[in-house]
Amino acid sequence: MADTYEKGQKVSIKPMGNKHASSRDSTLGSYAGKIGTIIDVYWINMGAGTQNFHVYTVRLENEDKDIVVHEDEIKAYLG
Repeated sequence: MADTYEKGQKVSIKPMGNKHASSRDSTLGSYAGKIGTIIDVYWINMGAGTQNFHVYTVRLENEDKDIVVHEDEIKAYLG
């Protein structure tokens, strides 16, 4: 399965929304709206007949920080 996002692509971190926040979500919430560049892509094969689960390492702009996010926690940056 092809990756939704590619290395070098700019993305923004999505806000959490109204879902129940886990400890991971509450930490990720502090990055909501920030822009970054995908520097690596990983996937987990969930078994025959299922889609791969994609995880991305994102380097945040104007910060010396890399974060790892699930595919549904980012969106393409169009600015």
